[in-house]
Amino acid sequence: MRFYSEKASKLTMAQWPMFLLVGLILSISFNLSAQQSTQTENNTVAEQLQQLRKEVVSLNRDLFVLEEDLLFPSSTQVVVYLSMDVGTYFNLDAVELQIDDKVVTYHLYTEKQVQALFKGGVQKLHMDNLAQGEHQLSAFFIGKGPQNREYKRATSLSFTKTADAKSLEISIIDSSVKQQPIFEAAEL
Repeated sequence: MRFYSEKASKLTMAQWPMFLLVGLILSISFNLSAQQSTQTENNTVAEQLQQLRKEVVSLNRDLFVLEEDLLFPSSTQVVVYLSMDVGTYFNLDAVELQIDDKVVTYHLYTEKQVQALFKGGVQKLHMDNLAQGEHQLSAFFIGKGPQNREYKRATSLSFTKTADAKSLEISIIDSSVKQQPIFEAAEL
């Protein structure tokens, strides 16, 4: 028996490094498998977060539209836009908007905003609720005119508000014939 136990212990001693190597390989394999599953879980969580972000943006947009519909129903909604021509004869500083002799907005312009208007941009200047019937829109433009003189000009428009939404545009147009800016207001 003694012979068998010595032989068995020699085999165990000879196989000991093999067992360590096999154990190390299994440990590394389990570790890599765990890392891959962690990465897969992280990717899944990242994808879920991205999907959740998209849903939140969509919900926010829907809520914004609903809020506008509730605050400004089409039966009372009036929107005023501002557009501008090349701006050779007028450099805009500010606009004051009145509806029915009541100031509803006053906007000061930065150089970037004026440049955006020169490039064809249109600004939503004001949105309001108005009762159906006759109304008067007045817009006062403040800026620098020809020869860098201070300019304050106005334009007005009488319009009838019906059950439908109403869109109005005030514009500043260069007149090369008069070499002056022209200020207009119109229904869209």
